[in-house]
Amino acid sequence: MKNPLFAHHDGSEIYISNSAPAIREEVNFRFRISNDVTLDRAMLRVYHDGEPRLFEMSIADVGPVETWWSVSVPVLNPVTPYRFLLIKDGNYSWLNAAGLFPYEVTSTNDFKILARPSFPKWINRSVFYQIFPDRFASSGKKYKAPENFIRRNWDDLPKGKDPTTGVELFGGDLPGVEQHLDHIVELGINGIYFTPFFAANSTHRYDASSFDEVDPLLGGDKAMFSLKRKTKELGIAVMGDLTTNHCGRLHPWLIKALKDKKSKERAFFYWDKSIPHGYVGWWGLASLPKFNFSSELLKRRLYAGKDSIVRKWLQAPYSMSGWRIDVGNMTGRYFEDDFNAEVVHGIRQAMDETNPDAWLVAENADHFPADLNGMGWHGTMNYNGFMRPIWGWLNKDPQVEYGFFGQPTDIPKVTGPQLVSAMTQFNAGIPWRNLVASMLLLDSHDTARFRNVVGKDPVRHLVGMALLLTYPGVPSIFAGDEIGLEGAWGEDARRTIPWDKRERWDNKFFEEVKALVAVRRSSKALALGGLRFIYVTDDVVAFLRESHAETILVALSRNPVQFNISLAPFGYEVEKVLYGSGQIGAHISRNDTEPAVGIYQLSRS
Repeated sequence: MKNPLFAHHDGSEIYISNSAPAIREEVNFRFRISNDVTLDRAMLRVYHDGEPRLFEMSIADVGPVETWWSVSVPVLNPVTPYRFLLIKDGNYSWLNAAGLFPYEVTSTNDFKILARPSFPKWINRSVFYQIFPDRFASSGKKYKAPENFIRRNWDDLPKGKDPTTGVELFGGDLPGVEQHLDHIVELGINGIYFTPFFAANSTHRYDASSFDEVDPLLGGDKAMFSLKRKTKELGIAVMGDLTTNHCGRLHPWLIKALKDKKSKERAFFYWDKSIPHGYVGWWGLASLPKFNFSSELLKRRLYAGKDSIVRKWLQAPYSMSGWRIDVGNMTGRYFEDDFNAEVVHGIRQAMDETNPDAWLVAENADHFPADLNGMGWHGTMNYNGFMRPIWGWLNKDPQVEYGFFGQPTDIPKVTGPQLVSAMTQFNAGIPWRNLVASMLLLDSHDTARFRNVVGKDPVRHLVGMALLLTYPGVPSIFAGDEIGLEGAWGEDARRTIPWDKRERWDNKFFEEVKALVAVRRSSKALALGGLRFIYVTDDVVAFLRESHAETILVALSRNPVQFNISLAPFGYEVEKVLYGSGQIGAHISRNDTEPAVGIYQLSRS
């Protein structure tokens, strides 16, 4: 059979009639195949109650360049795997989420349809902005700080390699964020993701001493209410960051458990006399006592109860737009204990009951596909299927420290085909809905800045930013990336924004990022469209995003290169250049003298 590009299905809106059917509802499944390939038969293989069944497909439409096959079948289970059987001259191939295979495959990479209510639709049209509260902006107000905190001047760099790590106080606060919302609006952002804003014993705030209030160092609840009023006026969603795996050593639950062995809170934690501090901490840290979800009371307080933490912050007066869950893959897992699925589903249920329009995304850095089966997290922070492959493809003379995501190796250098293979492998393991509900990121508060990954080359950085803003998922820009902020490792990347020193900004880069965000925000295909890679070489990657309303071609290069892409086999021609060099007709012809981006709106030829 032909290259997998010539037979395609991905689960997006042009391939299935309803991505969120009810149980027993009939759904129309379609795939497309080039007219260069004729089939004798095609069949849909779908699971019903765990047993595979085959349904005969018929030709639904024959166009100038491709033929569409379809069949309507009832969906009987909450998660239904499916793939397509393509038959020609007594031979057959399977079309699944990993591609087209002329041999037997397992169901691991089957497409999946979810008979569950739709995920929050607003996220697909959103671009988020990640803010590390202590480092974004300061209102200048002085707050009483814990004695162990060390005040820094706003223009200082984080030290990050001594005992002060985690307690350096630069003085960012929520009033400071409110004062600079004009910058966020100018960038085109309509979502803010805050790393933790709870009271804590560090300025990182992943060691919460309370889940019940905004840290007074950030201005407290009053400052959050003021910020939320303003963001609501501006149409900006705000989501928080919750540690369901642990709390901080100053949290009242732990203090009570240490003081009274008969307290109900004693069961919230793991206890071990061989450990100097007596309890289990995340990665052995006394500052991060790990939760024991064998406690029903802990579940009620954290997510299940009417007044639980998860529910409280989604309701008025806070009305947060969702949660990012810290180390979601580790939550509830400890030796023989594995409460992870129960906790994940419990958090999702609490959110669905409290605000079904709230976004639930987890840090799942090493990717557990079972976490993304449609029943728990809406999405993950897409490190494995996006960020790591992008670092591999675009890095050049990287100026980073501490290896590659904790591995004692340099950042690998990968080709375009290897980039696409890594992305496809990730995408094939999860439902399409979970892919497009996952957070896309080039970097974060836990990594080196992408500007350092590309050797401080703004042109390569822009190629990465274009990928971020055109690939399926919810883009998230780490505050400062848009002005070229640098950082060689996680703590070094948590630098402050030099608001009063605009000469230190990469202002040209900022304008280009604004233009890319505007393209993303205005495009239905980039919000809702499927994904087809149509041209891939070592240095060039081009893909289509296709929706009912619009088709977009994205063509990116990482080095000086000359290339040509014929759109004729796909039946398209360029209607409008949205970004990059001018192109017309059914042929993309570029001679890039440096890394470059082209985004084109297409029409049928």
